[in-house]
Amino acid sequence: MKPNIGTIDRGIRAIAGIALIASFPLGLLSGISGVVALVVGAVLLLTAAVRWCPPYALLGINTGAAKD
Repeated sequence: MKPNIGTIDRGIRAIAGIALIASFPLGLLSGISGVVALVVGAVLLLTAAVRWCPPYALLGINTGAAKD
């Protein structure tokens, strides 16, 4: 898997993931919306950590600087 997420995209995903995950224990979201926020936040953090996004790969999107 070649990285297809650039630095800015990675930072945005990490911040959004942390915010979504934090919203549940802080009581900002609860119930189904809280669980959805946890799942989406975890996916965003995972894709930021591994620098690879499956939908980007399927669509041929690469936000990284290096084009191979």
